[in-house]
Amino acid sequence: MRLISSLRSRKGQATTEVVLLFPFFIIFILFIIKIFGLLVLSQKMEVAGFYAARRFQLQSHETDYYQRTWDKRFLEKDIQKKIENYLGFDNPGMRKFLSLNKLKMEIIRTGTWTQITLTANTKPPHVRFLCNYNKDRVCETDNMCLKGYAFLCETGGQIEVKKYVGHNERPAPYMRPEGK
Repeated sequence: MRLISSLRSRKGQATTEVVLLFPFFIIFILFIIKIFGLLVLSQKMEVAGFYAARRFQLQSHETDYYQRTWDKRFLEKDIQKKIENYLGFDNPGMRKFLSLNKLKMEIIRTGTWTQITLTANTKPPHVRFLCNYNKDRVCETDNMCLKGYAFLCETGGQIEVKKYVGHNERPAPYMRPEGK
């Protein structure tokens, strides 16, 4: 009985403190969500880069004719289409969550290695209450502040992944003498 009466006599939390701190919690949660989205995007870019490199290594051709025709017309476009689908360009919800703008895939063949570069451009998150202020006034002496303001309000970001693969030197499949 004493426990119940002691609980009733306690004073409650001041609602003004809760009301004043609520916007800070919301701002903090929004930043955490955007940072998490960038982390998810960077991990997905690593996986997509490995996929693109491995598939190009296994399906590309060594002859000039096929490099100019089938590799350029079909293989590169199909790889890019699959990567865009995996990253979420086809899904409006994922595209908005990751702030995706466009994807660029570049393949550079050299004598020994093939370099595959994936570049994903993101849209700026446009946090309204932060972008309403003049950047010169907010970031008077800090260069990192100017980069952060540019990412949040003007340009967005860019995530780049480079993968290197060797030539398509698969061994010929083993054939038994009886032809099976």
